[in-house]
Amino acid sequence: MGDKAGTRVFKKSSPNCKVTVYLGKRDFVDHLDHVDSVDGVILVDPEYLKDRKVFVTLTCAFRYGREDLDVLGLSFRKDLYISTFQAFPPVPEERKPNSRLQERLLKKLGQHAHPFYFTIPQNLPCSVTLQPGPEDTGKACGVDFEIRAFCAKSIEEKIHKRNSVRLVIRKVQYAPEKPGPQPMVETTRNFLMSDRSLHLEASLDKELYYHGEPISVNVHVTNNSTKTVKRVKISVRQYADICLFSTAQYKCPVAQLEADDQVSSSSTFCKVYTLTPTLDKNREKRGLALDGKLKHEDTNLASSTIVKDVTNKEVLGILVSYRVKVKLVVSRGAFLLRPLTSCCQCQLPWKPSACFSSCSSLCLLPLLLRGVMERDVSVELPFILMHPKPVELPVSRPQSAVPEMDPPIDTNLIEFDTNSISQDDDFVFEDFARLRLKGAVDDKDEDC
Repeated sequence: MGDKAGTRVFKKSSPNCKVTVYLGKRDFVDHLDHVDSVDGVILVDPEYLKDRKVFVTLTCAFRYGREDLDVLGLSFRKDLYISTFQAFPPVPEERKPNSRLQERLLKKLGQHAHPFYFTIPQNLPCSVTLQPGPEDTGKACGVDFEIRAFCAKSIEEKIHKRNSVRLVIRKVQYAPEKPGPQPMVETTRNFLMSDRSLHLEASLDKELYYHGEPISVNVHVTNNSTKTVKRVKISVRQYADICLFSTAQYKCPVAQLEADDQVSSSSTFCKVYTLTPTLDKNREKRGLALDGKLKHEDTNLASSTIVKDVTNKEVLGILVSYRVKVKLVVSRGAFLLRPLTSCCQCQLPWKPSACFSSCSSLCLLPLLLRGVMERDVSVELPFILMHPKPVELPVSRPQSAVPEMDPPIDTNLIEFDTNSISQDDDFVFEDFARLRLKGAVDDKDEDC
C-alpha cells in the first residue's frame, strides 16, 4: 500500500454483486477481559432487496473431519456459537451506537447501507487450523469464525451462494504485557540397587517467546551415580487439547536437538542449548496446529492459548500449549552383561546351569528387573509462544506533513472519488477475494 494515507477497509461482494459487506479489520483481539467487537456495514441494492430482509450471521465452528467425507447428511463439523443480526429493517432492541468507522462508511455509501454489530463471547476458542496432509483436499480441520450476509424473507429460508457473502475472520490473542516467572525444574533419579543419585536441573531464560525467536535451554547435571550419561536430547513439543465430545491430547515435536555430550560418574556438566521452533521445518507434519489462516496466506505455528475460564470445555475447541523436554540417555544395566563372582541370593559360586536349576526365582529377580526399572531421566518446561501486540499506527498523516506524490493505485485496491476526498472520507477499500498469492487459482466455492 506504500505511504498512501487513509483508513483501510475490507470489502467483499456477493457473486451477483447485489450485497456487499465492509469491515474495518479481519483480526479481532481477545484481551481476556473482553474481545474486540465485530462492527461493519452491509450495502444492498434496493431493487434486488424488494420486500425481503437483510440478515448477518456470525458462526464459530470446529471442523474435525475432511470436507469430502460429508455424505448422507453427516457433517464432521460442530457449531460452537451462532449469532444472527437483522440489519434491515433494523430491530430497535438490537440497535447500538455506531462506531466512528461505521458513521463514516454510512455517510459515504448512502441510505442503502446498514450497520451490524456482534460481540464475540470470551469463552470461545481462537482461530486454529490443523495442518492438512499432502493428499487432503477441501477445507482444513480446525476452528474458524465466519460472517455471512444474505437477503431473505426469514432466517429459515435457504441461503444461496449467488446472493450471499461469506467472510472468514480471525479471533487472535497477543502476548501478555507482563510475562510470568522464569521456568525452572529439577529432578533426582535413584537407580535400583544403588544409593547414589543423578540430579538434573533445567531452566529457560524466560517464559514468553515470540514466533521465530530462539529458545535457550540451560541444562545442569550432577552425576553422583555409577551410571554414565551418554547423550542429551532436547525437544520442543506442541500439545493440542482437542475439546470436542471428550478431551484428547495430541503432541508433536516442532524442534529437536541431540548432542553426544557425556557425563561420567562422579562429575558435573553444564551447557546452554538453543532451539528455534518454526513452521518451515514442520510443513510435512499432518495435524500440526497452526494459527488460523486466511485464504492462500502463509501462517505460523499456533500460538499458545491463554484461557481465563476452563469450566465449559465443550466450547473451547483446540487449546494449544508448548513444553521443552530435556532427556538424559543413561547407560543401562543388562542381564549377564557383566561377570558375576557369586549368586545374588545364595552366595554360591555363580554358574548359569547351577543357578538356573537350584536357586529360586527370587534369586535372579534383581538382575531381570535392572534393565526394566532403570529408565532415562527427563523433565519438561512449559513456556508461552505468541505474537507481540502490534503497534497501532496513526490512520492519517499530520496536517503539517509535506504532501508527496501518491503512488499508482494497486490493482487489489478500490477507491471511490479519489480526486475529491476529505479527511473524513479518506478510505482505501481492499477486496477480500483478492488477498491471495499471485498465480493462485481462484475457487469460487472456497472461502476467502
